[in-house]
Amino acid sequence: MVWQADPVDASDLESDLAKTLITPEEISDRLAELSRDIERDYEGKDLLLVGVLKGAVMVMADLARSLDRHIEMDWMAISSYGSGTTSSGVVRILKDLDTDITGRHVLVVEDIVDTGLTLSWLISNLSSRGPASVEIFTLLRKPDAQRMQVKVNYVGFEIPDEFVVGYGLDYDQRYRNLRQIATLASHVYS
Repeated sequence: MVWQADPVDASDLESDLAKTLITPEEISDRLAELSRDIERDYEGKDLLLVGVLKGAVMVMADLARSLDRHIEMDWMAISSYGSGTTSSGVVRILKDLDTDITGRHVLVVEDIVDTGLTLSWLISNLSSRGPASVEIFTLLRKPDAQRMQVKVNYVGFEIPDEFVVGYGLDYDQRYRNLRQIATLASHVYS
């Protein structure tokens, strides 16, 4: 028998969370919709999902499971955040791909697109490696925070320019395992 803990949700951390923006059910339903679009758009093409660690772990796993086709997966870790709530603007590769993407159809899977600065850098970097295509999937996008135009092919939800946690998104390495997307109460980070 495998031991399983009860899932963490907003009721476990009520004093830390200001409000829930997106429920687990809404996430699941939207991923199912977007999976059908991806299957249609990549029909007959060999698809490589590239997840961006650590935030995209949850969405990458659930997206991959919702696709009714064979896919390959690889991971990159890049960083432009410290322990704060805003981007530092400096991008570093912490873990590069293990897969050669030359001639491959690459779908970058992100947790969130806010300023677009990090993602713009990543797309430029991957495009220089000779793939057949590079497109972007993100669970969340903050249009009001965008400073760099980046074409995002698949968007789960557009959200206000607020700091959010849950479903892979963290604050100082905490809250990733929340099943929903929520805003933090200001006392947590002030």
